[in-house]
Amino acid sequence: MSDIIDPPPAPSDSPAPESRQWGLFAHLSALVGLIIPFGNILGPLIIWQIKKAEMPFVDDQGKEALNFNITVALAFVVAFILSFVLIGLLLMPLIGLAWLVFAIIAAIKANNGEYYRYPFTLRLVK
Repeated sequence: MSDIIDPPPAPSDSPAPESRQWGLFAHLSALVGLIIPFGNILGPLIIWQIKKAEMPFVDDQGKEALNFNITVALAFVVAFILSFVLIGLLLMPLIGLAWLVFAIIAAIKANNGEYYRYPFTLRLVK
């Protein structure tokens, strides 16, 4: 169960402005999913893969954004299946709204240099 709720690493120092900016991009790149199918997963994945070796803050925040967006995609699949019994039709807009709100909050926190942890996230990528 500790895999689901993983505390953020203790900040030793505030990340550099460039790292904070890339952390912001890692979270906001999920919004590409509004235009491109699976862009919400591909955006954070690409940024994380490009910058993880050189920036520890982006490594952490990129994984966090990726895990959250994978969790949201799984939630949408479940809601879609439940739409055949009508409950999914109520869940899909709520999931979408929560996704948007949490992505914006995470981007703001990353831009401030804070290690953000999304709630209700499966930590699949470590």
